Amino acid sequence: MTPADLADLLRTTAAKVLVERGLDSSVLPEQLSVERPRNPDHGDYATNIAMQVAKKVGTNPRELATWLADALSATDAIEVAEVAGPGFLNIRLAASAQGAIVAQVLAAAENYGTGKSLTGTNINLEFVSANPTGPVHLGGTRWAAVGDALGRILAAQGADVTREYYFNDHGAQIDRFARSLVAAALGEPTPEDGYAGEYIQDISAGIVAANPGVLDLPADERHELFRREGVTQMFAQIRADLHEFGTDFDVYFNESELFASGAVEQAVEQLKTSGNLYEKDGAWWIASTEYGDDKDRVVLKSDGNAAYIAGDIAYFQNKRGRGFDLAIYMLGADHHGYIGRLKAAAAAFGDDPNTVEVLIGQMVNLVRDGEAVKMSKRAGTVVTLNDLVEAIGVDASRYSLVRSSVNSSIDIDLDVWTKAGNENPVYYVQYAHARTCRIIDNAKNFEFASVAPDFALMTADREGDLIRTLGDYPRVVATAAETREPHRIARYLEELAGVYHPFQSDDDMRVLPKGDEAVTPLNAARLELVRATRQVLANGLTLLGVSAPERM
Repeated sequence: MTPADLADLLRTTAAKVLVERGLDSSVLPEQLSVERPRNPDHGDYATNIAMQVAKKVGTNPRELATWLADALSATDAIEVAEVAGPGFLNIRLAASAQGAIVAQVLAAAENYGTGKSLTGTNINLEFVSANPTGPVHLGGTRWAAVGDALGRILAAQGADVTREYYFNDHGAQIDRFARSLVAAALGEPTPEDGYAGEYIQDISAGIVAANPGVLDLPADERHELFRREGVTQMFAQIRADLHEFGTDFDVYFNESELFASGAVEQAVEQLKTSGNLYEKDGAWWIASTEYGDDKDRVVLKSDGNAAYIAGDIAYFQNKRGRGFDLAIYMLGADHHGYIGRLKAAAAAFGDDPNTVEVLIGQMVNLVRDGEAVKMSKRAGTVVTLNDLVEAIGVDASRYSLVRSSVNSSIDIDLDVWTKAGNENPVYYVQYAHARTCRIIDNAKNFEFASVAPDFALMTADREGDLIRTLGDYPRVVATAAETREPHRIARYLEELAGVYHPFQSDDDMRVLPKGDEAVTPLNAARLELVRATRQVLANGLTLLGVSAPERM
């Protein structure tokens, strides 16, 4: 019996108790909350439902809790229900009901933990979207890991998710990139506002090799050729690096298309005509302060040229035109102002501002030997995705970036994440999975097939703790989707590994018989518990885009 199953039983029982006593059962909330108490002596689960509704039905919480405790204790699934404090209800499940969780996990297999809360919701999830002017830096790498995991989690709750990369191939940064490439080809110093690093030299040399005589072209033609081919090569490298990192996209959207197609002009004109822009000092503005921005933003400059936000507005309109119900933007730490301006754009087009969600990711730092790792030789000034992967591998890179809330900065200690020990979180979780695989493989040497498991025999605390932790998984996934917080999955996996490792190391919890001993129904039940643990560990790691190795 999972927490969700218990909540359903609790609601059904409470409704019956209230009706039998002539009280109003309609006051019961649609979803009742059950929690695992911090102190295991207080039972397997606890609820405050009696305290929530007692006053509404004209009784006191302890009296209502007592009625509920008596009714629950009479069911086969509940071993005991007790009243505590002012009206809390502490519940301990029968061993057979707990064991049903194991059967549930195994029956659902890779679908265990999925839900339907977002079924029918069409979500555009835009993340990374790094400018094609250099390799993906650590901030973009964090979004590559978190965004990919979030997409998997939202899809696990039934959403139709389109992962999108906004390809910034328009604007001043692209001109600076082109000038940097030309300067490298001519053997000149990097422009003051340009890009440096070995990758600039490599791309520039490749363009010259592929286009003999390019340096003899008129300056404008030469600049355009270096811009066009430089962007193509740089973005090809970005896509290849992200693919190797395990992050791919459904759509790569070119910013330049918005301008070439006239979509930017049309969007601005529509907002002017509808009165959702206002004119001041010869420019046209959007009232983004109404949605939390620190100041209103210019959309159309006084010289008639579109400001950068005009492209963002047209891009949002494009997304809505493609049928997305929700547009989630995952942006860097210096983009807080975008929350207000994007919500203002949604409102200006007549949409609910909550059609837009903006997630802001904080900084990532690498640490080695207690000192910050500050520079990548290849990128010139930043640490890149490839630097991180080269240092600790793809799995550790992804896990280290996902396991903390994006609202906080993180330091990745390379000394920790390269260790094959319990202090390395990804190793700790993956090793738990590998240990389950080893037991399951060794079980082939015994006659388990002819022995039916008896889950009611698993009454030990370690067994119960492990089963209840498995039962928590669907709720964790649902909450991670609702809050857009993939780190909840990682922290859950570490909790599960922390319960499983002592279980397997405890001689009193032996899964496999000793020597010539016969397989018992308890052995068989514990083997099923190990199988279920392996399944949930694999499911959670898959949501994070991290492998579940069978041997380590």
